Amino acid sequence: MSLDLVVVGLGYVGLPLAVRAAEAGLATAGLDISDAVVEGLNAGRSHVGDVSREAVAELLASGFRAGTDPAVIGTADTVVICVPTGLSDDGEPDLAAVRSAACAVADHLRPGMLVVLESTSYPGTTEETVLPLLEERSGLAVGSDFHLVFSPERIDPGNAAFGVRNTPKVVGGVTPLCAKYGATFYGRFVDSVVVARGTREAELAKLLENTYRYVNIALVNEVSQFCDQVNIDVWDVLRCAGTKPFGYVPFDPGPGVGGHCIPIDPLYLASKAREEGFTFDVLSAAREVNDRMPRHIVDRAEELLREKPIRGSRVLLLGVTYKRDVADTRESPAFPVARELCERGAEVLFHDPHVKSFTVDGAPMAKVDDVESAFASADLAILLQAHAEYNTGMLSRAACPLLDTRGVIAGEQAARM
Repeated sequence: MSLDLVVVGLGYVGLPLAVRAAEAGLATAGLDISDAVVEGLNAGRSHVGDVSREAVAELLASGFRAGTDPAVIGTADTVVICVPTGLSDDGEPDLAAVRSAACAVADHLRPGMLVVLESTSYPGTTEETVLPLLEERSGLAVGSDFHLVFSPERIDPGNAAFGVRNTPKVVGGVTPLCAKYGATFYGRFVDSVVVARGTREAELAKLLENTYRYVNIALVNEVSQFCDQVNIDVWDVLRCAGTKPFGYVPFDPGPGVGGHCIPIDPLYLASKAREEGFTFDVLSAAREVNDRMPRHIVDRAEELLREKPIRGSRVLLLGVTYKRDVADTRESPAFPVARELCERGAEVLFHDPHVKSFTVDGAPMAKVDDVESAFASADLAILLQAHAEYNTGMLSRAACPLLDTRGVIAGEQAARM
């Protein structure tokens, strides 16, 4: 059977892509190394928060099937690689999953095929890592036998306004013809396609988008620390500044930065810069500010305990995901906050309507089911994520001191970051 598309990696990027492509009428299949993911999808279950069970049912009804056999790649006109890119144990870019996926594609590459890399990485990855594997293992030549492009994912978990269809798609080709094939492919199911000069420009554009956010978050985080020191209400400062209709983009401070993109992408950029003998001074300063926020939060929390030492105190964390109203804990600032609390001898408990378990350095944190009763036995609570399920009125009446890192609570017991 001939397919229009095979998506390699069916996570938070690949699955929404497959859903949208199938919705637009493309014959689509999925490939993943996880048996659990494949079995779940084929049984109609979604493991991605933004993809509903109903969407998976419609996907299956279109003829989609997930599998673990790379041979399916050879039946497709287009293959899109959506595997994760993270950091190694020493904090350097880890492209193991990209290399593995590229090898699988190369082993089934055939003339006329379009290969797309959507996984975020540093400039040069497509042409210096993926391209050599494809050509050497297949014996085919890019630009004549097959086409290769980089098109960065722009998934924003929990964003109901923008999805795959209406978020402009950047496409950078190894050759102009590659770019044309890539733009034509995405044009079948995405409203707007933006063609970059090449793959490196497209790769750097993705890193710039999230580094911009990382640096601006660091700015407001540092402003919040200054405001704390000089007794200025940072949330009122931000409210007032946010009324300016030009020249200012609002960002909020918080306990740190989380998610797969914002904390990771700037490190990919910094790593590539070091390799080229260049230093991003602003990025280095931003990382220093963001990295110290969890300790700052625990320092502020310790102040709220007043006479009681933090060692032996029971501290309740509210919301341990990296983002409001999502179930994703990847790189959540809740981890370093909890770690710092544990190192100071506190007993840490958590509540999160989206998370069943929360483990820090191999140690599971106790989960509470009822927030109000947990307040009664806690010495301190810290709101890390203002999920919609949290009633701010109820939180403002907490029976214990509460540190609000999101600026949403008022009350005698509540203190804002």
